Amino acid sequence: MTSHVDGLQAEIEELRSSNVWMSVVPLMPAAFALYAVATRSPDPAPGSLPGVFLLLLTPAVWWLLHKSYYRVAALALVVGLFCANLLLIHGTALAETALFLALPVGLSAVLIGIPAGAVAAVACSIYLLFGTAQIDAVLRSVAVINLWATLWMIWLSARPLLLARKWFEGSYHQSRAALEKSRDYQFQLRQALDDLTEAHHQLTQLNRLAHDLRHQADEARRSKEQFVANVSHELRTPLNMIIGFSEMAMNSPQTYGRNIPQSLLADLEIVLRNSQHLSSLIDDVLDLSQIEAGQMALMKEGAALGEIIDEAVTAVRPLFNSKGLTLRRDIPPNLPELYCDRVRIRQVLLNLLSNAGRFTERGGVSVCARLEVDAIIVSVADTGPGISADEISEIFKPFQQLDGSVQSYWAGSGLGLSVSKHFVELHRGRMWLESEQGQGATFYFRLPVEESISSAADGVMRWFSPYSTYVERSHIPSLPATADRPRLIVVEEGKALSRLLARYLDNAELVPVVSIEEALETIAAFPAQALLVNEASVGESLERIENEIALPFGLPVFVCSLPGVGDAADSLGAVDYLIKPISRDDLLAALDRLGNEVNTILIVDDEPDVLRLFRRMLASAGRSYRVLRASSAGQARQIMADTTPDVVLSDLVMPEQDGYQLIAEMKADPTLRDIPIVVTSARDPSSQPTVSKSLAVLRGGGIAIPQLLTAISTLVGVLSPGAVKLRIEGGEELALAEGLAQEAGGAEA
Repeated sequence: MTSHVDGLQAEIEELRSSNVWMSVVPLMPAAFALYAVATRSPDPAPGSLPGVFLLLLTPAVWWLLHKSYYRVAALALVVGLFCANLLLIHGTALAETALFLALPVGLSAVLIGIPAGAVAAVACSIYLLFGTAQIDAVLRSVAVINLWATLWMIWLSARPLLLARKWFEGSYHQSRAALEKSRDYQFQLRQALDDLTEAHHQLTQLNRLAHDLRHQADEARRSKEQFVANVSHELRTPLNMIIGFSEMAMNSPQTYGRNIPQSLLADLEIVLRNSQHLSSLIDDVLDLSQIEAGQMALMKEGAALGEIIDEAVTAVRPLFNSKGLTLRRDIPPNLPELYCDRVRIRQVLLNLLSNAGRFTERGGVSVCARLEVDAIIVSVADTGPGISADEISEIFKPFQQLDGSVQSYWAGSGLGLSVSKHFVELHRGRMWLESEQGQGATFYFRLPVEESISSAADGVMRWFSPYSTYVERSHIPSLPATADRPRLIVVEEGKALSRLLARYLDNAELVPVVSIEEALETIAAFPAQALLVNEASVGESLERIENEIALPFGLPVFVCSLPGVGDAADSLGAVDYLIKPISRDDLLAALDRLGNEVNTILIVDDEPDVLRLFRRMLASAGRSYRVLRASSAGQARQIMADTTPDVVLSDLVMPEQDGYQLIAEMKADPTLRDIPIVVTSARDPSSQPTVSKSLAVLRGGGIAIPQLLTAISTLVGVLSPGAVKLRIEGGEELALAEGLAQEAGGAEA
């Protein structure tokens, strides 16, 4: 803020400086004019003094301006004009020249400022009024008025500029403050936007994980329900045999002879009763499993609800009569026909009426139906003990009873209400309960009058609630699009695989760790799409993961053996492997890792510049190394024949005889085999055409057949030339393009 105001002030000063230059220009002509006029007078000496003075004043002011002494030059100009005016008044007989005193006053106001002009006007007024007697009173008064009139007109002309400047400075300060505030807000907004972007990215990752987990949960639930359905069917077959033979023995005992003991018949009656109870329980479990597995088929037809209610009431009336309970029905005669599964709706009514009869000891039960707009609501009310508020939310869950103990007074499986609720919801209806403790209970269910279930309801539409409404979003968030990068966890001791992935996979987020346990902790904190393991032995790593590590369900794991610099050094028989370009710190660190005291170092490289560079690096370390240099393997052997170095720094690619042969000969020589060798090469071992001999893939929870076939077809297409076509279930063909295999082959070459 201050810099801009200072800049404005500097511009004003520069403008005044240019005015000084422009004011100096007329001095020279004025000086010659005064001198010319003075020479024509009878006494030219006094009249020529003002001209001479102006001639001397002009170069003095120019010199001050050239030295950038602006204020001094302006003051010298004003004072010089005042003195020249005095010489003109006293050296000539022209008293009228006193009017020229308005010039220094005006210039001081213009060049220095209005206050300076006022000071000059006061000084000139004092001179005119009290400093000279050569001027009469009238001319003196006119000259004074001329001074102040000149100053007043200059002030009037400068006043709008001064006000504009003041307004500009005030506006600038306000604008600057507003700009600073807006920058603060912009910074806060940008920070909030970055936080929202990061939150959006994490939410995308979590949504993907939630989608996978939901899919896995659905698969597990369907597998469980399919198992329950199969087991229920397998139980029903032998149970039907028990019930059938028990009924035959009870109803037609003569089939088995005449002398069947009564005690055996009594026991068979117990077996039959318990078998029928078990059959009813299995039917409920089977119905529930079929509903949840999406296999329950409704046989819909037009049916009168009154007839269905009458059939259910007739079936349960013996239970009510045996307990002395009333059973009342209130069905309007004009109910419309329902499009429903008659058997399932009757089963719902039978479950509700049977439960009401079993739980009611005094009073009775009433069945009512009423029409509401586009639905029929049926209620079954009893005068039983009622249900507490905390039990209402649990009553429709499977295997839930008011008394969950095995020796419950009211026997039952706890599945009737759950199955009935599912039957009603399959008809796109709804079931609920209203009850108070000690006031009885009323069960309601609602069935649509005009029911039309599309075939899509058996598929994806079963995941959507029929009671939810669509609400259109009125605001679309303007978050910047973020790259949804897959997150890969890389487990390795070095950096070979991480460096390779970072080089070729720009759209992946890599998280390097050193152990599988650390990788699992990282995955537990934040989801990942795959786990990549780089270890020397793929088989041992694979066995350890399968036997000792509990992988998250669905997590793919890729195990490979990618050689790093350590592996490359071991395969060559060297102690270390440095990749060019090699920094001074890397070279000294490699020497420090040897552990032994190093005094003599032999450098083998066919590049003289490299020899010179390494020698400089070692000399700059201040460790008093003795450095020997060889430009070929033969020269290195000659040096080692005379002197045994403490370490050899050798390149691999050299003319005539390369570093591989030199290392092999040193290992074969008993006198040289113990000398540590540090390879210094530009060849990166991880960039070779063949880097891993094997690749293993496993997945938490196992690999399904379609996934296995897809993985096989993809790997064959990448690793084998030519297009590959594999047919999987449903006749779908997985065709990989010829170019993919060619690209893989080209990369290998």
